Amino acid sequence: MTSDPRFAPIGPLIDRLRRSDTISDTEIAALAAVITECRDYPNRATVARPHEHLEKSQLLVEGFVARQTELPNGRRQILAIHVPGDFLDLHGLLLKSLDHEVVTLSPARLAEAPHPLLREMTSEHPHLARLLWFSTMVDAAIHREWIASLGRTAVGRIAHLLCELQMRLEVVGLADAHGFALPLTQIDIADATALTPVHVNRTLRHLRENGIVDFRAATVSIGDLAALRRLAGFSSDYLYLERQPR
Repeated sequence: MTSDPRFAPIGPLIDRLRRSDTISDTEIAALAAVITECRDYPNRATVARPHEHLEKSQLLVEGFVARQTELPNGRRQILAIHVPGDFLDLHGLLLKSLDHEVVTLSPARLAEAPHPLLREMTSEHPHLARLLWFSTMVDAAIHREWIASLGRTAVGRIAHLLCELQMRLEVVGLADAHGFALPLTQIDIADATALTPVHVNRTLRHLRENGIVDFRAATVSIGDLAALRRLAGFSSDYLYLERQPR
């Protein structure tokens, strides 16, 4: 059913949901029905602004998107990196606005789901409502892990970020044990890990010279995934990828 082009915008989301639970054809059709249009954004485009009233939620179909905020010193702090299959602002259905900015980190395609349609869908399909609630809970778990990562060394922070992205992208068919496309700059990585660009450059060089990871030309090439996970102290438990009824 998901091979039908009408369901293409929700393909990555279905891959993600199926990793944790079953989802019926009826539920897939209900999810597809809330998407009213897809919109393409260029790199570094603003998708949502802080405290802007929201009437829709947006699903990332292609590309990379960040939640970010500007600190008092003028520096940007990236709060989350979203990959295809992620709702960027599903919690806006209840909050009605965001307390941060949402921007693209690459050219991106977003599918728009108006809130009235989402409310109707979650009322008529309680299992789907639980799955989407579960999705937002995983987002919160990722936020907590990012906070915990601030206690890691520089190499640990970067290794952990790469391990997480590798696993999240693998779920939607965009990564394997050998690497993945990552059209981010070293400044983006610095802003996501609370490091300086100089520190990021030095750390990536260390990983490359030791044959663990080579990050260049918007591609992460993994030479030794086990070693990368050891450096990160990485456990995927917080991503809740085990399959069980929700």
